[in-house]
Amino acid sequence: MATFSSLTLLPLPIIIVVFLTVLSSSSPPSFALHSLNFPSLKRSPRFLGKFPHTIKTQPPKNNQQQQQYRYETRYFRQHLDHFGFSDLPSFSQRYLINTEHWLGPDRRGPIFLYCGNEGDIEWFAVNTGFVWEIAPRFGAMVVFPEHRYYGESMPFGSREVAYKNATTLAYLTAEQALADFAVLITDLKRNLSAQACPVVLFGGSYGGMLASWMRLKYPHIAIGALASSAPILQFEDIVPSATFYDIVSNDFRRESTSCFITIKESWDALVSEGLKENGLAQLSKTFHMCQELKSVEDLVDWLESAYSYLAMVDYPYPSDFMMPLPGHPIREVCQKIDNCPDGTSILERIFEGVSIYYNYTGEANCFQLDDDPHGVDGWNWQACTEMIMPMSSSRDKSMFRSYDYNYSFTKEWCWENFRVIPRERWITTEFGGHDIKTTLKLFGSNIIFSNGLLDPWSGGSVLQNISENIVALVTEEGAHHIDLRAATPTDPDWLIEQREIEIKLIEGWINSYYEQKKSIFSM
Repeated sequence: MATFSSLTLLPLPIIIVVFLTVLSSSSPPSFALHSLNFPSLKRSPRFLGKFPHTIKTQPPKNNQQQQQYRYETRYFRQHLDHFGFSDLPSFSQRYLINTEHWLGPDRRGPIFLYCGNEGDIEWFAVNTGFVWEIAPRFGAMVVFPEHRYYGESMPFGSREVAYKNATTLAYLTAEQALADFAVLITDLKRNLSAQACPVVLFGGSYGGMLASWMRLKYPHIAIGALASSAPILQFEDIVPSATFYDIVSNDFRRESTSCFITIKESWDALVSEGLKENGLAQLSKTFHMCQELKSVEDLVDWLESAYSYLAMVDYPYPSDFMMPLPGHPIREVCQKIDNCPDGTSILERIFEGVSIYYNYTGEANCFQLDDDPHGVDGWNWQACTEMIMPMSSSRDKSMFRSYDYNYSFTKEWCWENFRVIPRERWITTEFGGHDIKTTLKLFGSNIIFSNGLLDPWSGGSVLQNISENIVALVTEEGAHHIDLRAATPTDPDWLIEQREIEIKLIEGWINSYYEQKKSIFSM
């Protein structure tokens, strides 16, 4: 086993775990909580959560997110259905492009393509500094295509029409999105006479899943993929459904056992308060809600979301990917909870802690439960069709309420809201997942799966090497696709080393491609 600081390239076989997803905290109907028992039917969070803001102002962006990356915004006409031949209306796909460092077609300059996630592409572009920073080193063109049905890339002319019903949403699938990327890059290369230029894929989270799947589905289009925090294995029964919340809980417990216990005990306290006369009004006051709560479950979802996203973005330096946060935010949360004066109630402690996530800047005077400035609500549809990822919470290891995964509830909710029946096994049929070690070893190449073990999604990714060119980079202190974020002066050594390894691997893919091209032309 080769070890690089806290970075490890793990040998065979792979380890698998959990992935984020389905229904958002505010969309499904809330449940009544009876006595002290929580419902066994539970919705799991998604990759990108709600982004509550103050009534008065949005949270300010810090210097890191204000960093500007130069690009031109362009639009490309895409087929609505790549796999049918009906005369359906096309739509305009937005993409961002930068060619200032590109070596050009004559020198076969590489093309770095980021697989757009479930949100506005500009948001992902400014949070993926790694791609921009290494492009000059490789003489690469940078392309950020937007995922269909997100941001400005709306079929049928508007979000309202595109999201109208199951008929208009039917073309929002991972398969269609990958085909969009393939058609776009093929057309772009043809127009630039750049057919011989190698394409390297990048992606984080859902975008990382798309990058790995695209490398497998379109090997003639892309020579390799860096899939960061890509939980491609959280489908069916491939991984334990409790892993995500177990990892979140471990992140808190490693900082403070008392903090872990306080959070674990808070759920009963919430229910007890909510059952009192005017209990919801008191909870609304305690947690500074802008409107009075309609149910305890709404507040529970709000808190669970904060804890989950804190684990995802438990970076060692300040960031504002989700919300403006300090470095090591879970540590800060637990210090707030633990250091309250004697006599502070458990719910007051919880509010002090969660305010690190929702109000670190101190500018919020009250909180909204539903807000979606990055336009990610299309994920509900995807999670009701093909992205069926089981999730549960264990009784002993988790600081969350215990509950079992309930597919029947997911099926019922999806039918009530979209009039669709989920396809539990479609993703593994389309992209694989079972016995992934054998599949990737026999048919895959040039994929980096990078993960930080603080990230709750790390469990659902590939955590051990499959072959010489299907590589797992695992860091003990890393959080959600931290390697794709912009470099900072305070980056720890293990992160600097991880990125250098990624650069060397990508350089090897490109050089190997050039060598193969040279040998073919010399024949």
